[in-house]
Amino acid sequence: MPKMRRKSDLPHKTCATCGRPFAWRKKWAKVWDEVRYCSERCKAGRSRKDEAPS
Repeated sequence: MPKMRRKSDLPHKTCATCGRPFAWRKKWAKVWDEVRYCSERCKAGRSRKDEAPS
């Protein structure tokens, strides 16, 4: 049986939209270097912050 890891032992990043830290997830194992956002909501909200007010 594999050895269990604590969540605090996993790699962490900071979300590019909200600035909150988030931890590695198994579904991101192959693309961890490309992950920039903590959730789909932050990923969808990135364009709102980048747009200039008219």
